[in-house]
Amino acid sequence: MMGDPDSSTESQSSYEGSTTPPPLSGHPPLHRMATVGNVPQNGKSKSFDIVETYQRLLHEDPDLTMPVAAIEALIELLVQSRAVTVYETLDLVKTQSDYLKSRIPNSISLSAGTDLFQRYMISSLKPSSTGNFETVRQHLLSNGRLFVSRAKAGRERIANYGRHFVRDGSVVLTHGGSRVIGALLGKAAEASASGGNVRFKVIYVMNDARSSESKAVVSSLRAKGVPVATIPEGAVGYAMGKVNLVIVGAEGVVENGGIISRLGTYQIALLAKAAGKPFYVAAESHKFVRLYPLGQYDLGIDQEVIEFKTEDETELTQEEQKFTNMTPKVTERSEYFSTSPLGAPKPNRAVDAVDFTPPALVSALITESGVLTPSAVSEELISVWY
Repeated sequence: MMGDPDSSTESQSSYEGSTTPPPLSGHPPLHRMATVGNVPQNGKSKSFDIVETYQRLLHEDPDLTMPVAAIEALIELLVQSRAVTVYETLDLVKTQSDYLKSRIPNSISLSAGTDLFQRYMISSLKPSSTGNFETVRQHLLSNGRLFVSRAKAGRERIANYGRHFVRDGSVVLTHGGSRVIGALLGKAAEASASGGNVRFKVIYVMNDARSSESKAVVSSLRAKGVPVATIPEGAVGYAMGKVNLVIVGAEGVVENGGIISRLGTYQIALLAKAAGKPFYVAAESHKFVRLYPLGQYDLGIDQEVIEFKTEDETELTQEEQKFTNMTPKVTERSEYFSTSPLGAPKPNRAVDAVDFTPPALVSALITESGVLTPSAVSEELISVWY
């Protein structure tokens, strides 16, 4: 069967357009690995789709972070897998994790979850004294769910730590839709509503591309009795003089203590530094990622933020058209322009784009383990991974 060349060709083509990843180099095909990555077939079931599962989990639970959703998707994968050895299980999770990351435009945040879960598996999947692999597997699943529940509970602990940074009479500037920031400011508001002495205001930087998200955050804070002023992104420098502190969330915390977050975070941090205002980051430790970027363009993802064009999408006035006519077209000066290679991954659009804020601009990181300096992040990663 395996020696039949026609069968081999048919098997290889079956991966095209499929959500099942092809075999990794040096590994046997998936159908030889005890149906690794597949749901047991009973006529009605279908192959497990980790991308669909990941997206479904995020849709079903708006409070779920990307790393935790990735971990939960891997746990569902293990539940439906028929792998019978430690090697098959580890290979299954690695293959599917790599495939998931290859199908998400910005996989930095979720990769923190998949990498952490794989590390947890390596330390947990050890043969038991009886040699019963199923016992080991069930232990992994039960503890994996416990791991997820603890990760979710981390947000509450961060809110309890972070609310003490919001003092009476302070003005906080923030942006984005970070759930942990919402919980933190909500805790501070509850302290005020319950007779505490913390009365604060928020300046929220609106994002036109995500207006519904921005309005939801503002409405939630105002519903808790917090006075909120909204400003456009161009007014951050003007507003910084009234700000006492800046608090933002993060999609990822990298090894050097810098953060990867919503586009615009970097410029807010620069302005806070120039104005001498503290810039705090609230993030769960499961967002710590083994990545060491040296600058904005070293994140390993493609983003359509700066896009040069020679044709306008809207009608121009006669005066504007004069300058447009002076601009060389691609047919006239092809050496000025370049095109994306065929088959390149779909880049992030500007609305989904992120930027890198270096550690020198970060005053402190508020995590469920406590408040850390940026230099302490590498030590935290070492304690987890080694």
